[in-house]
Amino acid sequence: MLVPFKEALEAIPEGKVLINTANAHSFVTAQRDEAFAEALLGGDYLIPDGISIVKACRWLKVPDAPREKIAGADLFAFEMERLNRKGGTCLFMGSSEAVLARIREKAAETYPGIRIETYSPPYKDEFSDEDNAAIVAAINKADPDLLWIGMTAPKQEKWAYAHWQELDIHCHCGTIGAVFDFFAGTYRRAPGWWIDHNLEWFYRLIKEPGRMWKRNFVSNPKFILLTLKEKLSRQD
Repeated sequence: MLVPFKEALEAIPEGKVLINTANAHSFVTAQRDEAFAEALLGGDYLIPDGISIVKACRWLKVPDAPREKIAGADLFAFEMERLNRKGGTCLFMGSSEAVLARIREKAAETYPGIRIETYSPPYKDEFSDEDNAAIVAAINKADPDLLWIGMTAPKQEKWAYAHWQELDIHCHCGTIGAVFDFFAGTYRRAPGWWIDHNLEWFYRLIKEPGRMWKRNFVSNPKFILLTLKEKLSRQD
């Protein structure tokens, strides 16, 4: 289900829920990666983490089109603040031990009502069966009230979807990638002015050109072309 606006986050029911995020780059990637497309659509909720997704849905007059961008960082802040109020355990699965150490330190100050658990999986393109079993066991042992998976897209989405039935948890699970670095301070998220004017993408491009050029100069034009083709096909 596509979440239409930030207030709708409150309506996501309690229990075992898989929440993914989508932007223009992930949409384009999913066109050539069937497993990624299945993982995005197979989750319970899809967050429009990109203003281009919002505008395209409106232009195509998609039913219940999102009204605004909901960044992965917005989802993170909402869920963490809610858990902090009631108390519980949050597990961060992914990233390096160095980043996770920063997360534990900052979370202890920012969210004192949450017990923080972390797990750093092996750094490799493909996990072995033993790796996957160890990750699943670590998640189930932690029995978290909130689970964040951050291994970059599309790896994180495909892993969560492929092993969803093996996870004996009863909580919200979000695939949020870069938010691990934002919260840890490894990368700085755009200041409020850039976010308010839908220029967060430009800020990230300036700060991380080597990391962001492809999605802005390759994926974004492809997304515009795909959106235009879809619009024209609906006029036939």
